[in-house]
Amino acid sequence: METMFGFAALVVVTILGLFAALALQALLLRVAFVLMQPATADRRVLRPAIERGAQMAARACARTN
Repeated sequence: METMFGFAALVVVTILGLFAALALQALLLRVAFVLMQPATADRRVLRPAIERGAQMAARACARTN
């Protein structure tokens, strides 16, 4: 009976160690992504330059007419 309790305790400790290792791995992965964030491409949406050029062309056309 004592052997079964020892084995059950070993199984429980092993499973807890597995969950702790998975949690630590997920945390370190998130930290790595946060640290890499400045190296990623700029995600801001830029207004297309053609829009500004079209506005300038319309103003120039309106002035000449």
